[in-house]
Amino acid sequence: MNKRKIFNDPVYGFLYFPYEILYDLIDHPYFQRLRRISQLGLTQYVYPGALHTRFHHALGAVQLMIKSIDTLRIKGIEISEEEAEAVCIAILLHDIGHGPFSHALEHKLINTHHEEISIKFMEELNSQFDGKLSLGIEIFKDKYPRKFLHQLVSSQLDMDRLDYLTRDSFYTGVAEGVIGYDRIIKMLNVINDQIVVEEKGIYSIEKFLISRRIMYWQVYLHKTVIAAEQMLIRFMEELKKKKAGERWLESVPKYLLQIIESEDFTLDNSAHLNMFSKVDDFDIIYLLKCCTESSDFVLQYLSKSLINRKLFHIFTSTSPFNSDELEDLRHKTGSLLNVDKLDTKALIIDGSESNLDYNASQDEIKILKKNGETVSFHQYSDLKVNTDKDILYYLCYPKYVNV
Repeated sequence: MNKRKIFNDPVYGFLYFPYEILYDLIDHPYFQRLRRISQLGLTQYVYPGALHTRFHHALGAVQLMIKSIDTLRIKGIEISEEEAEAVCIAILLHDIGHGPFSHALEHKLINTHHEEISIKFMEELNSQFDGKLSLGIEIFKDKYPRKFLHQLVSSQLDMDRLDYLTRDSFYTGVAEGVIGYDRIIKMLNVINDQIVVEEKGIYSIEKFLISRRIMYWQVYLHKTVIAAEQMLIRFMEELKKKKAGERWLESVPKYLLQIIESEDFTLDNSAHLNMFSKVDDFDIIYLLKCCTESSDFVLQYLSKSLINRKLFHIFTSTSPFNSDELEDLRHKTGSLLNVDKLDTKALIIDGSESNLDYNASQDEIKILKKNGETVSFHQYSDLKVNTDKDILYYLCYPKYVNV
């Protein structure tokens, strides 16, 4: 039976992959779990169409990788079938380590970055597939001598970014995020083992960077999205503290309960990895629904607010909030909700988010001039791209507190 299927993707149309192992990996339970991991966390609370998953994104990134390989081969860059298959494996599995609601709960279930978890999954899959993923893992870890292959997977102009910007703008309906991914790919080349963009593609790169900046501030770091995701984070933090004595915990699956209760849960053995591989968005939604009946005020308040989209109000600022402002807000919140200082403190959330539009200090996008010279993007372009990190401070609190 021929395993090679055609996927009908709403962004790129029909997807067909040339390597059978990709279909075997897609069929694996570890990868199928990505169908239940939302790409944009709780962004759907602001953009109702943002319901796509990491599964969609991974397939789309492979499609763009195949286009890139074809483009580079046409331009005389030698890429063996083994290398092409391996770099497709690397991009297919690059996000397999994401936990529930993607970046929203990064480090919250287990204190490990999703890329490290992805490597753990890849290594486990490699043992199951008799070492067929070894080269893909080398490329993913940037240990393969041909560095440009890793750049296609992870860099400031990789297939991951090209797909997520294209896909996220499509599903959110934010037209400002649309990029010319096809033209960018057609302008790629390799010089001195580095990915470069041919000079005539400069405006597509400028548009790409502008679109990425807009998507960060209009979508990924939209203040209401920040409020919703910080509420979810606080819910998980409080759940880990106050789990004792809750009757509904008896109905929670053992794999989820062990992760919640463990203080030092690691993925250093396959049993723990397999346990983590079962956790998805639906488990967290189940916890939220259970906690709407919790005897604990904070858990009940946060879970009901998230389930029914009664989100916290949020103030944002370019400078930190002072202690007097926080204390005044805690006092008003405690009086309004008639709760003690500990619960009041749990319902006031402050912190910061940051974004770097373009990193001029490392891994720069290189432009190939017509005379054969390569220069850094920020040296060549007239676009005044921001190379400093922007920091946004936020303060979230129950909506009915008058400030």
